[in-house]
Amino acid sequence: MSGARPSSPRSGRAGSRPGRPGQRPSAGRQRAASSARTPARPRFTGRAAVLVLVLAVLVVSYASSMRAYLQQRAELNSLNHNIHTSQTRIAALEREQKRWKDPAYLRAQARERFGWVLPGEVGLQVIGPNGKPMGHSDTLSAPATAHGSQQPLWWQSAWGSVVAAGTPKLKKHVPTPVTEIRPKSSRQ
Repeated sequence: MSGARPSSPRSGRAGSRPGRPGQRPSAGRQRAASSARTPARPRFTGRAAVLVLVLAVLVVSYASSMRAYLQQRAELNSLNHNIHTSQTRIAALEREQKRWKDPAYLRAQARERFGWVLPGEVGLQVIGPNGKPMGHSDTLSAPATAHGSQQPLWWQSAWGSVVAAGTPKLKKHVPTPVTEIRPKSSRQ
């Protein structure tokens, strides 16, 4: 290295020395002074606008996702409540079914609801002024009568229309043709 001077280890960079009295101000000081004269940079730059736009898009997409999530959670809670209610009802019906399998419960219900008595017992009922038992609300109903027995079944109606289409209609009453015209007074 022919004429280059090595930089001293104490100085930070080569060629950067503190100013001496009577020398010109350094370039860094000149830049600082000139930047004070230039107008300040605007706070809202293009990068900031893009960042705000990206954040707005993210907020909108997350908001719609959050709304869907909350609706689904509400629906799940409702369905879980329905399931719990149904399970409670099923448990109550299973207990009732077990009761009806017990012969003692059957006898008690027959006595209470229908006034049945065992052989050798005497059953008493209080009759009201209208002639019906008092304090008695449950009764056995008559077997259901077939209301539709007078009406033909659907396939019978359909077959009847097929038969009717194949047979010509017979005229019930056909007047005899008139051969001669008589005056009104002579007809009787």
